[in-house]
Amino acid sequence: MKAFPGKFASAATLLILLALTLASCGSEASGSGPKSVTIHLGYFPNITHAVALVGVERGTFKQAFGPDVTLDTKTFNAGPSLIEALFAGDIDIGYVGPNPAINGYVKSKGSALRIIAGASSGGASLIVRPGAHIQSARDLNGKKIASPELGGTQDIALRHYLQQQGLKTADKGGTVQVIPTKNPDIVTLFKQGQLDGAWVPEPWASTLVQQDNGQVFLDERSLWPGHQFVTTNVVVRKQFLDQHPDLVEKFLQAHVDTVQYIKSNLDSTKTIVNSEIKRLTGKALQPSIIDSSFKNLDITYDPLAQSLYQSADSAFALGFLGSSKPDLHGIYELKPLNAVLSSKKLAPIAES
Repeated sequence: MKAFPGKFASAATLLILLALTLASCGSEASGSGPKSVTIHLGYFPNITHAVALVGVERGTFKQAFGPDVTLDTKTFNAGPSLIEALFAGDIDIGYVGPNPAINGYVKSKGSALRIIAGASSGGASLIVRPGAHIQSARDLNGKKIASPELGGTQDIALRHYLQQQGLKTADKGGTVQVIPTKNPDIVTLFKQGQLDGAWVPEPWASTLVQQDNGQVFLDERSLWPGHQFVTTNVVVRKQFLDQHPDLVEKFLQAHVDTVQYIKSNLDSTKTIVNSEIKRLTGKALQPSIIDSSFKNLDITYDPLAQSLYQSADSAFALGFLGSSKPDLHGIYELKPLNAVLSSKKLAPIAES
């Protein structure tokens, strides 16, 4: 009698194994087609992120990926927040300024991200309030100047400029108060007279000028050779790049297509960008602000690597990148971009 349970157990085991084998075969059959993938794309509702705004609205990214890929989008106020989301795996591809990209690369020891393209150059200015009586750099002493976020691209640019002018920020024992503040709040505080100035990207710079009578104290382009410096890069989560190089190249195809569309269709681009800004922020911009913003920047897929390296030097000098100068060798992965450019018979982009 004791032998029977063993026989029944063996038979049951065989049946279970057979069922699992059949299920496995069914899974492989059903999974033989393309697997569904969700791509998480991050960007800002800023004109410096026009490529993202236009690419999303026109469906260019979604069309490039095809039906088996879901595109999930999320907007941010400034770069450090986007990089944190990338670290958490919540963002796969993002439009972000050079300094947050540098920070993310350094903090992760090169494991978290790669820069795969540029998106915009220029489009950042120091705007001052008329009543603050700021006529020269020395007049910034004792003033309150805002930037969008601590450690962000404009924040580093502002602090570096002050350092170059021999001025110290309050946290370093000086008198200039640098106040990281969200862009919409900067507009409110500027209007109320609680800020003396702000180093901000477009469209916020033009908004302060046209709506709040701000004055352009400094167009950041004047500080750079050839008036070109990277404002927005495209970064990819390294793990996503390793797992889905084909999707990254498809994204870059759409990215380059969108850059070319913008350059050839500026009027329709302005309409699309304003519509997207209204959708994302609840408020459209005046057409004159849109016009001014686009005059102050250049849309490009070139990451302008030399300007990023210089930004890294500035961030290091300010104490944002640790005690030893970081090695940024490897921060760029431009092979996918150059493959796209080659297919379009366009000149390749160098990393230096």
